[in-house]
Amino acid sequence: MNQMSGKAAPGFTPKQGQYLAFIDAYTRVNRQPPAERDIQRYFGVTPPTVHQMILTLERAGFIRRTPGASRSIQVLVAPDDLPILQDPDQPVKTSVSGY
Repeated sequence: MNQMSGKAAPGFTPKQGQYLAFIDAYTRVNRQPPAERDIQRYFGVTPPTVHQMILTLERAGFIRRTPGASRSIQVLVAPDDLPILQDPDQPVKTSVSGY
């Protein structure tokens, strides 16, 4: 398991952070991880987009899945290191505004 706590930046992009925050929040509220279809509905993206993000998060060590098991996504990032989940209709800020 990755140790993602501490003062250092967690190392994920703003968009990846929103996916992680959604998976964490969904799991807390529903007492089970989301299916890829749930993620797709929330973010309003295509199934391949969600699947690629899941693979990316898994390769980076931010999540773990059980092969062959549905709803098996487990977030490996400490909850304190996750961003606040934002409304999916609002764009995720990816850069700092000018001076």
